[in-house]
Amino acid sequence: MEKISEAFQKVKKHQAVEKMKMLVGFEVEDEESVAAEEGGLMDELNRNCSLSTKQRIHGFAICFAAGLACTFLSMLVFFKPIKFGITFTLGNLLSLGSTAFLVGPKRQVTMMLDPVRMYATAIFLASMIIALFSALYVHSKLLTFLAIILEFGALIWYSLSYIPFARSMVTKVLMACFDTEF
Repeated sequence: MEKISEAFQKVKKHQAVEKMKMLVGFEVEDEESVAAEEGGLMDELNRNCSLSTKQRIHGFAICFAAGLACTFLSMLVFFKPIKFGITFTLGNLLSLGSTAFLVGPKRQVTMMLDPVRMYATAIFLASMIIALFSALYVHSKLLTFLAIILEFGALIWYSLSYIPFARSMVTKVLMACFDTEF
């Protein structure tokens, strides 16, 4: 009877740890979900990229720090739009990619394609592509600068999509600030 009691205690502890991992944002795989998964590219990537919690946190910290460094270093070349566009966009890509270490690439893509933030994600990614295209291929300072303005606005809007009611609050504040009726 004691062995059964100990077994139940182990199961309860394991379930509590799994629930805590889910709350923090780490992916938790049970045997049923692994068996039920279909053989998609993202599923295969998640299975092959199994990192420990410590490795995930280190990967996140390194990638995020590199992204912030690129973003802040881009300010040094602010008056050279092509160099600014490349370093700023690289910083955004690294920062965006850093969260994939925490939640995994499949969940990251799923969260980005959530109907709440699908348009913000599309505009953000498109503005990064346009900025890199303008800087690397076209070599147009004006187009790069305009793409960076669009990218910065899309970054803010995309980031606000992760905070509950933030976009509606910002919209109401901006409407109140720029209301022309007296």
